[in-house]
Amino acid sequence: MFSGAFGSSYGLSETIVRSIPLTLTGLGVALAFRMQLWNIGGEGQLYMGAFAATWVALTFPSGSAWWVLPSMMLLSMLAGGLWALLTAIPKALWGVNEIITTLMLNYVAIFWVDYLVYGPWKDPDGFNFPLTAPFGPGAILPALGSSRIHTGLFFGLVLAVLFYVIIYHTRWGYEIRVTGENPNSAKYAGMNTFKNIILVMVVSGAICGLAGMSEVSGIGGRLQHGLSPGYGFTAIIVAWLSRLNPFAIIIVAFLLGGLEVGGYIVQTSGIPSSMVSMLQGMLLFFVLGGELLTNYKISKKPVTTLRS
Repeated sequence: MFSGAFGSSYGLSETIVRSIPLTLTGLGVALAFRMQLWNIGGEGQLYMGAFAATWVALTFPSGSAWWVLPSMMLLSMLAGGLWALLTAIPKALWGVNEIITTLMLNYVAIFWVDYLVYGPWKDPDGFNFPLTAPFGPGAILPALGSSRIHTGLFFGLVLAVLFYVIIYHTRWGYEIRVTGENPNSAKYAGMNTFKNIILVMVVSGAICGLAGMSEVSGIGGRLQHGLSPGYGFTAIIVAWLSRLNPFAIIIVAFLLGGLEVGGYIVQTSGIPSSMVSMLQGMLLFFVLGGELLTNYKISKKPVTTLRS
């Protein structure tokens, strides 16, 4: 697995390609986690971002205008943010558990995209495969050299810096951290919890939506079935392994991207690629277990006896 992911220039480039959506979705869910908002809907927000970006590309199929890519970026972020807003409003108003709502909306988004690629948006020249027509040249993110690495890589790097500045050097970031650590103290200090819940979830979904745009525009060049192998779910592991540190997210996303690439390589040895999912689950399990043992300790309670 190690040699397949890091032992050649091709494996290394594919690892970087895999790390791009993991970095973006990892940053997205980490922002929500900072405020103790459990955004489990990164996968669905990624799909909705890809859907919005594809709409722009298909509406202007032969366009090469400078505004096509920026429009795809903005609409993908808007779609991801609005998808997250569907869970933010009931959370802010009535305290509805966002874990359930974000998780369920994942499948709505995935099946919505499937409906489009199997139905109205299906490419008539695609030999009956579930995919759209290819994007025009103006809707494709430029690649770096001859590899599949595209400029979506810089989205994650820039957003990681912005994440750090916002969380640690702005008033809003301070409110996010205080609310996440002690919601009662935040309310006592007069912080607007309702507004922060809405804003954090919308921004979190917008970043995940941008990951969807980078995938369809930088890799596939079209929308298709199975766009994501589970980037939005793996992003949860990325966020926790990095302890919500934006710069650590880049490193962890790179390592888990290599794990996924290596998983496909080991199939040639007869080992199923699903082993990667098992390893990712074990990593998260042990990290959470370590957190439990760090915050609590086992102590022997003295035995007391009753005397008559």
